[in-house]
Amino acid sequence: MPELPEVEALREFLDEHLAGRVVERVLPLAVSVLKTYDPPPSALEGQQAGATARHGKFLAIPIGELHLVTHLARAGWLRWQEALPDKPPRPGKGPLALRVALAGGGGFDLTEAGTQKRLAVYVVRDPREVPGIARLGPDPLADAFDRDTFAGLLAGERRQIKGVLRDQSVIAGIGNAYSDEILHAAKVSPFKLAASFDEEQVTHLYEAVRRTLGEAVERAHGVAAGNLKAEKKSGLRVHGRDGEPCPVCGDTIRSVSFADSSLQYCPTCQTGGKPLADRRLSRLLK
Repeated sequence: MPELPEVEALREFLDEHLAGRVVERVLPLAVSVLKTYDPPPSALEGQQAGATARHGKFLAIPIGELHLVTHLARAGWLRWQEALPDKPPRPGKGPLALRVALAGGGGFDLTEAGTQKRLAVYVVRDPREVPGIARLGPDPLADAFDRDTFAGLLAGERRQIKGVLRDQSVIAGIGNAYSDEILHAAKVSPFKLAASFDEEQVTHLYEAVRRTLGEAVERAHGVAAGNLKAEKKSGLRVHGRDGEPCPVCGDTIRSVSFADSSLQYCPTCQTGGKPLADRRLSRLLK
């Protein structure tokens, strides 16, 4: 799933390639992709695109007086093309969900692999009309997101820290992969209760949030949109690396599986050497 660093890189890419261009056609091709119908996508046609904004994992492209907002979900992606195919795309065929064609040639496709179809597109007058944006917590890389702000978000939270970091209404933009990376950098168990952090631990975790995301954004800066997925994977130290050696201590990275996702961690770095129970595997063995 694209998270804050990749979506920020896409925002920069669109600023360079899309801002100032005129939209010629907007073609929704998957029945599930469009979440709003008034204004219609055709209202964007003939209008000039402005500077793209990022709201957590959402991209919001101003086009004329409206905004084209998208959330790429787990398997969505934005594919830029300098020249679009001459043949019109066929609705419902393959991963193509929406195409934006630009005057003078080129444009971009929104695609989604798999069968779950969670990619979402909205045409709105204000990005805050999108429910997912309206409920977002603060951006962890914003100047106003200081250590005390972070401490206030953790205070009284009886949930595990992994879930709190992923909750978009608490902090915007962090998903499964970077929460694993942040907790590994901070040497914290993903199952530790958020409210149990002392002052020093809060500071250490805050610094890990800012450093991990900041470094990921820096790595993604200037990377072409088509290469961002590979760049993300190459920069991850524990997420998706079950069975590999920890780059810090050499212990074997382990995994905990859930219904539709999994987390990765290092026992030596994060849990005092004790493996966490893999609940899904435990149920299978009963």
